[in-house]
Amino acid sequence: MSLSQEIESLVKEAESVLSSATSEQELDSFKNQFLGKKGKLTSVLKGLASLSVEEKKTVGKQANEAQSKLESFVETKRSSLKESFYENQLGKEFFDSLRPLASKERGSLHPISQIQYEIEDIFTSMGFSVMDGPEVETDENNFGALNFTEDHPARDMQDTFYTSDGNLLRTHTSAIQVRALRKLKPPFRIIAPGRVFRYEEVDASHENTFYQVEGMVVGENISVAHLIYTMETLLSRVFRKEIKTRLRPGYFPFVEPGFELDINCLVCNGDGCSVCKHSGWLELLPCGLVHPNVLESAGLDSKKWTGFAFGLGLDRLVMMRYGIHDIRYFQSGNLRFLKQF
Repeated sequence: MSLSQEIESLVKEAESVLSSATSEQELDSFKNQFLGKKGKLTSVLKGLASLSVEEKKTVGKQANEAQSKLESFVETKRSSLKESFYENQLGKEFFDSLRPLASKERGSLHPISQIQYEIEDIFTSMGFSVMDGPEVETDENNFGALNFTEDHPARDMQDTFYTSDGNLLRTHTSAIQVRALRKLKPPFRIIAPGRVFRYEEVDASHENTFYQVEGMVVGENISVAHLIYTMETLLSRVFRKEIKTRLRPGYFPFVEPGFELDINCLVCNGDGCSVCKHSGWLELLPCGLVHPNVLESAGLDSKKWTGFAFGLGLDRLVMMRYGIHDIRYFQSGNLRFLKQF
């Protein structure tokens, strides 16, 4: 029998054996028997050495075609076995997705969601509207319209994740404020809750994914006094008691003047801990009067209209309310932690 005939015979034998496989494990065993390094096809091809150059070309091509044919046969058989397995399982098993669970234990809202809804209720009671926006934003909405120039050093403070088409994951929900300025006619009061992203070095009080509620009031003769009153009203209702606060100068391109509103750390009662970086104070609420350039970029007359804006970190607020020492718990998915709420 010539080498060419041996290859033809081997292919027929292999197809017969492979077709008899009843499981993927058996199929792999048969495949190795014929196509493995020490398989039958490899043994047959050792005879190529004794052929002439022309015969090697012809038989070599035949051998390659035989190998491709058998590998294709194996994959077809594998798909058939998988399909048969799942059909068999469906025939044996039945799951009613509408059937009530036997366990009486039920899920609950994440603590951040709980406080978000609570804050929304507080602000709507003060006449604010709740607005939403996309998490993937344009550079213009996230930076440009908020008085960040392309080479502005403040961009480094909010380094984020960029997509291949030039968009980015928003670093703050201020982008929703930009949309509100373009869409709404003043006077108006809005809050913008949502998830934001930054390229942060993660520690007990910093995460690369966290939640904010930002707000904006635009009207006539709006002052810092309106801002302080609104923030103190919010915090007293959230914590259900008077909270010790301090206002210090802070720089943000989209407000002028800008402030950092800090609260006395409620985890350590001002004694100093890892959450407040042992200062006794926690930076909670950057705020300020809306920069005239931001109003002008939205087509509003900054001589007629003024306003204030603020940004509240929901994660840190929950940490203060419940005395949580590490912000990373919120994204951990640890049910032992979440079930406490």
